[in-house]
Amino acid sequence: MPTHESQCLSPADKKISIAPSVMCADLCNLETDIRELEKAGINLLHFDLMDAHFVPNMPIGLVLIEQLRQKTDCAFDIHLMVNNNDFFVEAVANIGVQQIAVHAESAIHLDRTLSVIQAHGIKSGVALNPATPLSAITYVVDRLDFVLIMTVNPGFAGQKLVPATLRKIEECRAFLDKNDAELPIEVDGNVSFKNIPKMVAAGADILVGGSSSVFHTSGSRKENIQQIRQAIAQGLKERDG
Repeated sequence: MPTHESQCLSPADKKISIAPSVMCADLCNLETDIRELEKAGINLLHFDLMDAHFVPNMPIGLVLIEQLRQKTDCAFDIHLMVNNNDFFVEAVANIGVQQIAVHAESAIHLDRTLSVIQAHGIKSGVALNPATPLSAITYVVDRLDFVLIMTVNPGFAGQKLVPATLRKIEECRAFLDKNDAELPIEVDGNVSFKNIPKMVAAGADILVGGSSSVFHTSGSRKENIQQIRQAIAQGLKERDG
């Protein structure tokens, strides 16, 4: 039985986490894919849980997450793209996950929902669509463990980056610094080999890798992870320099 104290979490000396997006994996051979990612040293697994209402898609469901929980000790990063957040929070909390992000646009009682997540001992985050201003999290900063910036409109893999979101990552970092909130910024959407250096330089700390990086057809999982790390190193040089 997995302990969920993940060997896939990044060591303390690593600044950036890689979170492969499970919806972009080979779902017919998912366990094999996960084993390859573990060997490559991934940080955590990212699950886009959709309800076909908040976004018009439903690539994976609760049963898949529940069954996969028994197969790996990796941390589970749940991104809820749903209308009924409280129902899904309870469902995934019972499965055993490490962090959950809910969308500001769909959470009617955002502070309450974040409180429920944290009451389960799970890290809580707020996801913001590209056009949603950072002011949406002004009064819940003290409830947050991370912020998820959507760099594409949610629902589908393979989309192009919304250009303004690179500036939004940078402005989110400044917003958090101004509020004395040392929180990681997660980015999701076209986190490609090309875009990663710019995202990291802007302040991203958790990279949700999908079809344009982790699962890119040009290389193996191991080769793609290595290329991501090279892109991260480039971005960190720009950030620190």
